[in-house]
Amino acid sequence: MGTSKPVASIRYVSGQVEPVLAFLKRTRSELSELRLVRVWPDRLEVVDVNGDAFEVRGLGYPMPDIVPVLDAVNAVYRRDSIHHPLDADFKQFKTGRRYPWAADRVM
Repeated sequence: MGTSKPVASIRYVSGQVEPVLAFLKRTRSELSELRLVRVWPDRLEVVDVNGDAFEVRGLGYPMPDIVPVLDAVNAVYRRDSIHHPLDADFKQFKTGRRYPWAADRVM
């Protein structure tokens, strides 16, 4: 798992999440429907349904900037535990979280 060569990659610079978000938006068109995200302590990989991936190096689950990146790819994860250490090599999350229709309406 996680051994395929990424279609594209970017190096995260501490405190500068905007270039990463722009990279994800730009490279998103090169992949099919996103399937999952794998997050290591020092990098993350976004994988589509065909197994193609793109990678962000230097950004991992212990860092605060991981939250907007996971939100940008619609990952399903728990904000209160994303930064906790793990015994496994990486954390894996499905993508596809959607904003429910009319969730902001008052009933």
